[in-house]
Amino acid sequence: MSLSSERIAELRLGDAGDVRVPGSRTAAPGARMGAGLLLRGRLGRVLAMLGGVASVGLITSFVTFAVTSASKSNPAALIADPASGAAGVRHVEHLLGLDRPFLVRYADWLGSVLHGDFGSSYFTHIPVSTEIVNRLPVDLGVTVVAVTLAVIFGFTAGVISASFRGRPADRLVTGLCSLAFTVPEFWLGILLVLFFAVQLRVLPASGWVALHDNPVGWLEHVLLPGLSLSIPIGAALARQLRTALVGVYEQNYVTGAVVRGFSPRRILLRHALRNALAPAVAALGLAIPYFLSGAVVVEQIFSLPGLGQYAIGGATSQDTPIIQGVLMITIAVVVVSNLAVDFLLGWLRPGTRV
Repeated sequence: MSLSSERIAELRLGDAGDVRVPGSRTAAPGARMGAGLLLRGRLGRVLAMLGGVASVGLITSFVTFAVTSASKSNPAALIADPASGAAGVRHVEHLLGLDRPFLVRYADWLGSVLHGDFGSSYFTHIPVSTEIVNRLPVDLGVTVVAVTLAVIFGFTAGVISASFRGRPADRLVTGLCSLAFTVPEFWLGILLVLFFAVQLRVLPASGWVALHDNPVGWLEHVLLPGLSLSIPIGAALARQLRTALVGVYEQNYVTGAVVRGFSPRRILLRHALRNALAPAVAALGLAIPYFLSGAVVVEQIFSLPGLGQYAIGGATSQDTPIIQGVLMITIAVVVVSNLAVDFLLGWLRPGTRV
């Protein structure tokens, strides 16, 4: 059986180093042994990754509890009746468990957190987990829209800039991205409100509508906050992708594809883009904490009932369970998103795939 040169170029060696011949039913013993070693190696990497996640969760939970517990403010003094004096304060401390040793309180708190119980507010007595469930969709909605817009803007601008490298279009896109990267999200949010809500009156300036109640209204209320967060990160993605694509276009295999007469679109999509995506994807993973912290800022501008408003209220009233709950949920979202980015990088770079 004869194979064309293009078919030979498309053949890929298996992870165990064997080439599978069409029609063969069994692999060589060495190939089976190599596949077994590879499977055990991947399982070990998965277990190591899960162990790392557990270690990060344990360390961050301890730091979160220690920092919030080290505050000099005493919530029992705020809750107790002023007329009851020191005895009343000590009674409230006992009811809240604040008079127990630190490690005992941490162990009890961690056990409750693992069951999804973050305690209740000292003042409203509403479970923190209930408030988080009600408010987290606001921040996730803003973050998802911001990530989507950042990917669309960044990848489009990066591809255009790299495709016209050295030309006026490249310099224009690069200059705009450099300018957009330095724009603060709060200033951009105010500018978007003035333009789209005040001048054009096409989008609301504040408020929130749940997705399950009105999808169109949800999109209208989440678009401006997401846009204000997406532009700086989209500019950073464009710069990363442009630099990576320019480097890939200088590789020998891309030059060979040009000599063979492949179209620019085929060279971009099948040869250059996948090899250049990894730095941009890594930059996007590093930007996830920025999206979450920026969501706190845009919540103030657009009056969104998210976790940021909830955390600020808890910090102002010295409501420790609220602060602890919001911090732990934020850490969990960052860890999960970074895991997703790691798996995506493994797909883009098969040599590092888990």
